[in-house]
Order: sequence, then structure tokens, then C-alpha cells
Amino acid sequence: MNFTAQQIAAFVGGKLIGNPDVQVQDVAPVESAQPHQLSYITEEKYLHFLATTKAGIVLITDSLISDESLSTKATLVAVPNARQAIGLLLQGVAEFLRPRKNGIEQQSFVAEGVVLPEDAYVGAFAYIGKGVKLGKGVQIYPQAYIGDNTTIGDNTIIYAGVKIYDYCTIGRDCIIHSGCVIGADGFGFEPDEQGVNRKIPQIGTVVIEDDVEIGANTTIDRAMMGETRVKKNVKIDNLVQVAHNVQVGESSFLCAQVGIAGSTTMGHHCIMAGQVGVAGHITVADNVICGAQTGVAGSIRQAGTYQGSPAIDAMNWRRSSVVFKHLPEVQQQLNQLTKNK
Repeated sequence: MNFTAQQIAAFVGGKLIGNPDVQVQDVAPVESAQPHQLSYITEEKYLHFLATTKAGIVLITDSLISDESLSTKATLVAVPNARQAIGLLLQGVAEFLRPRKNGIEQQSFVAEGVVLPEDAYVGAFAYIGKGVKLGKGVQIYPQAYIGDNTTIGDNTIIYAGVKIYDYCTIGRDCIIHSGCVIGADGFGFEPDEQGVNRKIPQIGTVVIEDDVEIGANTTIDRAMMGETRVKKNVKIDNLVQVAHNVQVGESSFLCAQVGIAGSTTMGHHCIMAGQVGVAGHITVADNVICGAQTGVAGSIRQAGTYQGSPAIDAMNWRRSSVVFKHLPEVQQQLNQLTKNK
């Protein structure tokens, strides 16, 4: 399907600079885009690509517009935030390419007494257990497992192969990607007098609030008692582990391979970058950012950016990392000074 620059500018509320009739039918990065493709620029460091790009249309953040950028052959659509604008466009494209499904496919299992909304979708070989409650517009893709007495809110999408154990609650407008396991037992064991590890039953639950997205192969464990809770608008990447009784604050980001140990409480609007490890039974304040591979061994009580293991102020860590590289030389100098005394 082709779209003109004029149509795109009207859709995103942008200012058109160039040929309003140029058409695109696909999207691509600015450095490799072709005349039939649309791209975008949000940062100054990518502006030099405007001189060579073959893109037909480029969405650009309006604060980056300059005489140099206006010399490009591409038609520009200037908007306050090009990343937001491309997101809006891609949402429309995604809805066109992947329309919502409905109906019940053959070989799926729905327990007796479960009421399926008319606009719900249940894919082949999906399993829906006893006492499950499904909201309007729920999409359950093939081979998903929904355990007994689980509740799933309106318009939530459960992709193929997701496993949701019994007695979990999933909110509205959530997206749970393939391979996720929600509600498996927390890692609870206690050695007996003979040193044999005995399982502590995990009888709590998991609550996922509204507008949460959870990436592929992420695991969120049920609480030992009470609940593990992921609050609204949290976005979780692939391969993340959230342990039992953890609380993840509203609008936080957990990037790939983050691990949060049991009974930790994380504040709102936090960002845990890739491979961050968070110890158990601690508290992380609101608006905390932890850089990649940070080790959070104790509570963080103030907002800020942290790095290193154990986590310290990011600027201090960067200064320290410069010193780390020279420690052998410093050691030699120290040995020489000691020897000369």
C-alpha cells in the first residue's frame, strides 16, 4: 500500500518540506533506505545521512532542521518528536498487516463453564482451564496454556506458547510474548536438619496490571504468600527473571537478562538496563536508572543513575573505571616507592 508525503504529514501532524506527492510503501533505516521507503532521524549524530540517503521521505525532529538538512533530496516531514511519529505510523501499519483475530479454532480446549466473549480469539491447541475469566477482545494464540481460575482483562494478547499458571491475574491491554511463563513456583527451599533442601510451597499469585508488555521467554514467579506484582505500563524485555514477591513499579523498564531476586520492591519509572542483577529483600527508589551489568547489592534510596557492582553513582563509576585500567602500573609504582624507602 502506497502513502504520499502529504498523507503522512497529515496523519502525524507534521510540517511538509519538499514534494507532497512522493510515495512510499515501506520503512527502513535512513542509511539504507531506498526511494520507495520512509525513514526517520531523531538525533543530531544521524544528520549527515541526509546528504546521501535515497529515502523518499524522512521524518525528522523539527529542532534538527537547518540549512544543511534542507539540502537533502528526500522530502522531509518535520515533527516535534520523530521517534513518536514513526511509532504512530508503525502502529497503523501493524494493525493493517496483523489484524485482530476472532473465533475459536479447532482442537483448542475450553473448560466447561468458561464464557468466551463473542470477539475473543482462541487459537488451535490452546488450553483454557476451569474458572478462567476472559475480557472482551482477548487474543489467545495457539498452544497457549491458561491455568485454572486465571483472569485476563480486555484486549490483552497472549501469544503462542505462553504458559500462565493457576490463579494469576492479567490486566487490560497487555501483550505477553511467546515463551513467557507467569506464575511458576518461586525459588523457595529450606535445608532440613540433614542438609536436604526441602521445598517451601509457593501458594501466592502473580498480578500483572494494565498496559504491561512482557517479552519472549521472560519468567515471573508466583509469590510464596501474597503476590508478585507488575504495576501498570511496565515494559519488560526478553529473557528477564522476576522472582517471587517482587513488586515492579509503574512505568518501569526491565531490559534483556535482568534478574530481580525475591521480595524486592522497585519504585516507579525505573530503568534496569541489560544484565542488571538486583539482590533480594531490598528497595529501589523511584526514578532510578541502572546501567548495563550493574549489580544492585543493597537498597538504593535516592533517584539517580547508577553503574558498577556493587552499584555506585554512575559518574563515580566512570571515573573509577579509568583508574582500573592503570592499576598494574600504579601497583608497580607503589612497589618501587616502597622498595626505595
